[in-house]
Amino acid sequence: MPLIALTGGIASGKSTIASRLAAHGAVIVDADQIVRDVQSPGTPVLEAIAGRFGEHMIRPDGSLDRSALGSVVFGDDAAVRALNDIVHPAVKTESHRRFSRAFDDDPNAVVVYDVPLLAEARSEDPWELIVVAHAPAALRRRRLVEIRGMSASDADARLAAQISDDDRLRFADVVIDTAGDLSETHRQVDELWASLPARIAGTRS
Repeated sequence: MPLIALTGGIASGKSTIASRLAAHGAVIVDADQIVRDVQSPGTPVLEAIAGRFGEHMIRPDGSLDRSALGSVVFGDDAAVRALNDIVHPAVKTESHRRFSRAFDDDPNAVVVYDVPLLAEARSEDPWELIVVAHAPAALRRRRLVEIRGMSASDADARLAAQISDDDRLRFADVVIDTAGDLSETHRQVDELWASLPARIAGTRS
């Protein structure tokens, strides 16, 4: 019942890796989806966000106005910390609930936690393997601009707001280099999947 963390900077190809692992049979638990779920209308997290940042963060339909919240917290370290203090405990609780449910359904499951902020918030959790998706910052910037339609300045700001590649790679047990074409990324993921039994046995010995 291995529990694997998959992380990477913005536009690093992490979702591509997660999809390939899912195709091999891994159970993917998506941290971003959990964040959306714990911030859904009527939840304690959403109420706490409104209490801290203002009722105008809630749309008329009761949902979180993510753009409004982002405009308030982006670039403000104190605001980011306040938001993380609200959201991260709920995400941690819910992620562990989903891990447990996956292992209850299949004790032999390979569960992969797709989590952007591993190094910032979850590096000390009991992962049996930490996989980092990696591509040079210049390439990730180009992906943000050309594929996601960001302005160059917005792309630079998003990249600058994240921890450095060196800091992220320091946690890695396995690095998947996503700078090449899709087939090369898939080849590395396939090799990782094939090596998992030996890798997991090594961490337990």
